Amino acid sequence: MTRTPTALSRPRVATLDTVVSATLSVETGGTGFIDLTEEAGRFLAQSGAADGALTLFVRHTSASLTIQENADPAVRVDLMTVLDRLAPRDAPWVHDTEGPDDMPAHVKTMLTATSLQVPVVAGRMVLGTWQAIYLIEHRARPHRREVVLQFLGARSGPVTG
Repeated sequence: MTRTPTALSRPRVATLDTVVSATLSVETGGTGFIDLTEEAGRFLAQSGAADGALTLFVRHTSASLTIQENADPAVRVDLMTVLDRLAPRDAPWVHDTEGPDDMPAHVKTMLTATSLQVPVVAGRMVLGTWQAIYLIEHRARPHRREVVLQFLGARSGPVTG
């Protein structure tokens, strides 16, 4: 068996000395992806983040979070198509109290994620070149969504307002 060589960077050590939390309010325009990467980076800068982890959590059962490609918008179109095929509006859902898109939205949330964790090194998220953090709105009409951001780790300076 041939082993592929691997390389491990030199480990960085940080002592957990802070937990910083904030809530991001997001106005959606209906079904689709909303890029939260810039707001997450701004939160880290305001937190004085050095090394640690950023957790994002959406406080809803019909919207979700994902890390996906940010270069080609067609990727997000195709992802919505797949989710619509997996949980179509016209299926014989029992739960339809809030309309025909409510139960499919719950299923899509279950298939994706309500929380994400991203490593933070030197105050920056360690995302890949083509990665971005997205809120996915699964409901057809606009909503106000809340995403809780929390940095756990070491700070490089004071929290700024």
